[in-house]
Amino acid sequence: MSTPNEPAKPSASAGSAAASLSQVTIATPAEHDGDEPSEDTISSRGRKAKRAKEAKQQERDDDGIGPTGRPYREIPDPPPLERHGPALVMAMCNQKGGVGKTTSTINLGAALAECGRRVLLVDFDPQGALSVGLGIQPHELDQTVYNVIMERSVSITDVIRKTRVDGVDLLPSNIDLSAAEVQLVAEVGREHTLLRVLRPVMNDYDYVLVDCQPSLGLLTVNALTAADGVIIPLECEFFSLRGVALLIDTIEKVQERLNPKLDITGILATMYDPRTLHSKEVMARVVEAFGDTVFDTVINRTVRFPETTVAGEPITTWAPKSAGAAAYRALAREVIAR
Repeated sequence: MSTPNEPAKPSASAGSAAASLSQVTIATPAEHDGDEPSEDTISSRGRKAKRAKEAKQQERDDDGIGPTGRPYREIPDPPPLERHGPALVMAMCNQKGGVGKTTSTINLGAALAECGRRVLLVDFDPQGALSVGLGIQPHELDQTVYNVIMERSVSITDVIRKTRVDGVDLLPSNIDLSAAEVQLVAEVGREHTLLRVLRPVMNDYDYVLVDCQPSLGLLTVNALTAADGVIIPLECEFFSLRGVALLIDTIEKVQERLNPKLDITGILATMYDPRTLHSKEVMARVVEAFGDTVFDTVINRTVRFPETTVAGEPITTWAPKSAGAAAYRALAREVIAR
C-alpha cells in the first residue's frame, strides 16, 4: 500500500513499461468526432453537450477522482522548516522539446518558495529559455553557468542572480553553454562537473531544479549525475510517449554507472486537454505503465502560460488565482511529500 511519502513503484521495470507505450492504440477519426468542432458546427445542442460533459467532469473531481483516473491521494501540509539545506537536486528532463520542462521548472520553483522553501533554478539549456522566462535577457549576461563550469576562477556565487520571486534564485545560461558539451569531452570526471559546481551552495537551498536541454547529451547526463531525482514532464500526446523508453534507459544507465541514488521522482502530465479522447487515452497508458509514479497533479492547456513568459514571472504571481497556479501549488505539495 503506497503512502504520499513513498509512491508505489510500477509493477514492471520502468524500461519495459515505457517500451510498451509504443503499442498504444490511437482512436480513429470517427471515435474523435466532436473533440474539435469547427465554428460552423457549434450549435445550441453542441454547447449543451459541452456543458454536460464539463459538469460530469466536475462531478468526478468532486468525488475525488482526478484526470489520472485514480482517487486523489492525501497530501499532508508541507511542514515548516527550522533551517534550510542541504538541497535536494531535481532534474527536469525529457529529450523531447515543447513538453513544458521550462514552464514547470519556473512554476514549481515559485510554488515551492510559497511553501517556505529556498529554491535555486539552474538554466542548463543553451537556449536560455528559463532565464528569459524569469525576465532576464541571456545575450546581455557577462557570466553564466558556462563560466562557472569552464573557468575555475569563477565562483557560482558570482553568477547566481536574484529573481522577482522571494526565495527563488537563478543560475542563468545563454548560447555559450553549447560549447561546453564539446569542451567537457576531454575533461577528467566530465559527468560530475555540474555536481562539483553546485556543492558550495547546497546548504543554502532546499531544492535545486535543473532545467535540462531537449537532448540526452553530456549536459543532460551531468544533470542526472548531480540529481537526487528526475521529474519527467510528459505531454499528453502520442509522440511524447515514443521517446520515454529511451529516456528511461538513459536514467537507468546513469543509476548503474554514475549515480546510484538517482530515482524517478514522478511523471508530470502536461498540456492535458480533458475535452479530447486522445489526451485521455495517453493519460490512461501512462498511468498503466508507471502507476503511482505519475503525479496526481495534471497541468492543463491554458493561454496563461505563454502570457507569463512575456511577463517574465511565474504563473503563481502573474495569475495567482488561475487553475494553472493552483495546479503547480498542488504539484509542489506532492514533491515535498515525496
